Amino acid sequence: MKKTALLLAVAALSLGAAPAYAAKKQLVIVVKGLDNPFFEAIHQGCLKWNSENMDSEYECFYTGPASTSDEAGEAQILQDILSKPDTAAVAVSPSNAPLIANTIRSSAPTIPIMTVDADLAAADSDLRMTYLGTDNYLMGKRIGDYIKAAKPDGGTICTIEGNAAADNILRRAQGMRDALTGQEGLLALNGEGGWTEVAGCPVFTNDDGVKGVQAMSDILAANPDLDAFGIMGGWPLFGAPQPYRDLFGPMADRIASNDFAIGAADTIGDEVAIAGEGLVTALVGQRPFEMGYLAPGVMIDLIEGKEVADPVFTGLDECTKDTVDTCIQK
Repeated sequence: MKKTALLLAVAALSLGAAPAYAAKKQLVIVVKGLDNPFFEAIHQGCLKWNSENMDSEYECFYTGPASTSDEAGEAQILQDILSKPDTAAVAVSPSNAPLIANTIRSSAPTIPIMTVDADLAAADSDLRMTYLGTDNYLMGKRIGDYIKAAKPDGGTICTIEGNAAADNILRRAQGMRDALTGQEGLLALNGEGGWTEVAGCPVFTNDDGVKGVQAMSDILAANPDLDAFGIMGGWPLFGAPQPYRDLFGPMADRIASNDFAIGAADTIGDEVAIAGEGLVTALVGQRPFEMGYLAPGVMIDLIEGKEVADPVFTGLDECTKDTVDTCIQK
């Protein structure tokens, strides 16, 4: 009995003597979904920041719903994160911009909120302090520039988009239309600049690669004289690379001769290899790792009341069949 009491006392003393480690304040990045390799690149940037700032009082924490299509799940996660006392700041990539805006508004956070990768609509921009990520309008414009260079006389086109309420995707589509036509603000193309969007387009795929390839297959079947695709996210290429190859492999000669044009977003996964195979006219890629790496520092600046630019743009990488060996920022 005495021996047991002595052991318990020693254990209690040992516990009491152990150093108390205060939990770090959380710099939270909330993404659209954990099933997308684009967002995993953001995660890797977040992890690198942590590895280089181990003595910081802050820690980068990455989270999001399991599926990119789970808009309500992202909103719920954001709401939960905003209620936690150790959350010091949040960077969110809105899948559904109005829904995320409503979540922020109803939560009335007192901590800094910023957007990353995708922004809120302009009418809701007062809910966040800055946007970090791609100049999505410029990205779409460069996609349009490549398609127009391949098909200067215009033609018929179908736009492949992701979520109908994702502000970043809508800005890219607008940039592409503006580049193709030389006009600004057209929501659909009906012959302007020689370009017409075919019936059933744009197609919204909820960032699903397989659905994207199937949609393009269906559009081609219904429109055998189609001249181009503008793909506002790389989902069909990095999410379903083999089905994409199966669909466009037989069209490689048409793509090489600019008889058919495909401009697509992103340069991740198999996309650059697909460009090297000549199955896309051009890729215009973002820098998600850079977004994840820079976001914690921007959040800390916001916490400390420092002046932060709005927006903070990361760059673009542009790849064609001839530049695949050098097109990605190192």
